[in-house]
Parts: sequence; C-alpha cells; structure tokens
Amino acid sequence: MATTRRDLLVSLLQYGVGIVALGILLTQVDFAAVVDRLSNTSPAVVAALGIVTVAGLVARFYTWSAVISPFTSIPLGTAGRIDLTVNFINQLLPSRLSGRVAAPFVLRAETGMEYADATAATGAHTGIYAVLYGVASLLGLATVYDRLSTGILLLLALSTALYFVAGAVVLLAGVNLTLFDRVVEAMASLTTRIPRVGEAVAERIRGITEITSSSTDSFRAIAGDASVWLRYAVGWTGALVVAPGLRVWLLFTSFGASVEPAVLLPLYLVAAYSVTLLPLTPGGIGVTEATATAVFVGLGVPSDVVIPVIFVDRFLGVYLPALAGWYPSLSMDLSVL
Repeated sequence: MATTRRDLLVSLLQYGVGIVALGILLTQVDFAAVVDRLSNTSPAVVAALGIVTVAGLVARFYTWSAVISPFTSIPLGTAGRIDLTVNFINQLLPSRLSGRVAAPFVLRAETGMEYADATAATGAHTGIYAVLYGVASLLGLATVYDRLSTGILLLLALSTALYFVAGAVVLLAGVNLTLFDRVVEAMASLTTRIPRVGEAVAERIRGITEITSSSTDSFRAIAGDASVWLRYAVGWTGALVVAPGLRVWLLFTSFGASVEPAVLLPLYLVAAYSVTLLPLTPGGIGVTEATATAVFVGLGVPSDVVIPVIFVDRFLGVYLPALAGWYPSLSMDLSVL
C-alpha cells in the first residue's frame, strides 16, 4: 500500500510539473497574435502540414513492420494500430522506455505472435530507436552547443547519453537473455519452500527459461539482419527527423522566422526533444516544449514565434496520434499491464 501511495504521489508530482511548465509557457504567448498568424496561414501551407504529418505517421508505422518482418508480414493498418496504441500508453507513463513495456502485449493482441517473438520485436524496436535517436541528437548538439546556455546543454547532453546507454543495454540484454536463467532458477528454488503450492508455482517460474531462450533467438534474428536495420532507419528518419523538421520549417516560414542553416533544423529539433526519455513528466509534456523553446530562442528565433510553433508541432506529431491511439486500445485488456 505504501508503494502504491508513493507511486501515486510521484505520478501526481510529474503531472504537476508538466502542467506548471505548460502554464508558464502559455503565459508568454500572445494568443490574439497567434490566432491572427494561424488564420493568415495560406491553404497551401496547411495542406503541406497535413501531408507531412500523415507521411510521418506512415513512416512511424513502417518501423514496426520492419522489426516484425522476420516473423510475419503485417498490413500497414495493423502496424498503425500497434504504433498508435503504444504511443497512447506512452503518454500515460513518465518515460518512453516505461511505455514500451506494454508493446509485447499489444503485438500479441494485434498479430497473434508468440510472447517470446513479440518481446524480441519490441526490444529490438526500442534498442534501435534509442541508438538512432542518440546519434541524431548528438549530431544536433555538435552543431549547436556553442549557442545554448550551460543548463540546457547539460540537460540535452544527459538525455542524449541516456539514449546511447539505453540502446546499448537493450540490445546487449536482448541477445543475452539466457543469462537471467540462473536468477529464474534461484527464484524457483525459493518458491518450492512455500507449502502446498510451492512446486506448482516453481514449475511455472521455470517455464520462463523457455521464453528467454526463444526470445533470445528471435532477438538475434532481428538484430543480426541488416535489412531490418536499414528498413527501420528509413522509417525512423522519416518519422523523427524529416517530418518534424519540415513541419517546423513550414511554420517558421509562415510566421516570418527562420533558422540558419535550415538544413540542420531537423537535427536541432531531435536534440531539443530528446528530454522525452527522462522520466520527468508523463510523455515529456510541458518539459519538452519548454526545452525546445529554450533551444530555438538560443538560436535566435523570437519566443512569440517558437512557442506556438512547438505546440503545433507537438500536437500534430505526438498528442494527436496519442489521442487517436485511445480508440484501438479499447479493444485490448490493458489490465494485464
């Protein structure tokens, strides 16, 4: 009970931090000017934003198809349901990594995959995602570090380093899951001392070793397949680099602002959004917007332009898909989480 109360208090605190951060940002926004700018945005720009956003979503769906491909072929619609549901759950939890815990159950429900294969696919998706994000974020920091405040630079450097650490840990653990068999056996041995049910429970626990062995083989099949990495990298780049970069560039241009050189804008954005890995607020809400605002203000973009642009980009790229993920999640028994 104490743990439950503590977890509840921590969650409330994290939501509180996010709400406060959002509130502080919103106090700096001239809503009348924002509405005027948005209303004067040309239909061509609005249409382009829609096309870029849909293309980014399709690219994101494709990353799931890539890691599942060694086991089965799935329609893009199924990959979309998986991605939207996992994204929805991610926004309810304080970190992207914690939200990925739900993914094997989602894959199992949508594709009928064995849990071992679904766990391997999820682990590979998480590990490859983290490595690619770390590389892109590092490139972004390398080109902008001398224009940021020390505090923001340290925060982004920490989150970028954690992406590399997370990616390495997940990938190494995935190909060596059988190392946990000794821990499983020790747990089973202790369980046998429980009167009446001990032997039965221990047998169930020992069954985990079958899953770890199968999952290890599956993970190695994914991690060792260069075509999976290539396909995943193509989808990831489209979803996390190209689409957000084009969206923000279109909005900056429409608002009469710019970042030079424009070709590096997507990398700046990746670095600015890297704080979503840190378990500061659920889905990085509030903190991500505040950090990204600080980064682009440091790059010379007026804050009255940056704030609405970042909010629009986050809404189109993160919050709207997360809301869309609520619907497919209704068909799943999330109590297993």
